[in-house]
Amino acid sequence: MTRPDGTVPPTPVGRELEAKILELLAARAATSTICPSDAARAVGGDDWRDLMEPAREAARRLVDAGQVHITQGGSVVDPATAKGPIRIRKAP
Repeated sequence: MTRPDGTVPPTPVGRELEAKILELLAARAATSTICPSDAARAVGGDDWRDLMEPAREAARRLVDAGQVHITQGGSVVDPATAKGPIRIRKAP
């Protein structure tokens, strides 16, 4: 179901991935980053690869909420246009 603003609410797994991203970041230094695969592995176990795109989507929702930044090469990037490997870090 799509919301009036055009966004799709997260699935239960999407919410779990959001929580795991925040949990993993909370356990690291403020300037540290994680890969979406870290959250996917923690939530999905042996089937973590199936959760890579949902993990990236969860990170994008957290960017929209102002909780994290997505980076490439150490620079903050727009999650809507980022292609290739990304990293996630806490927003200041």
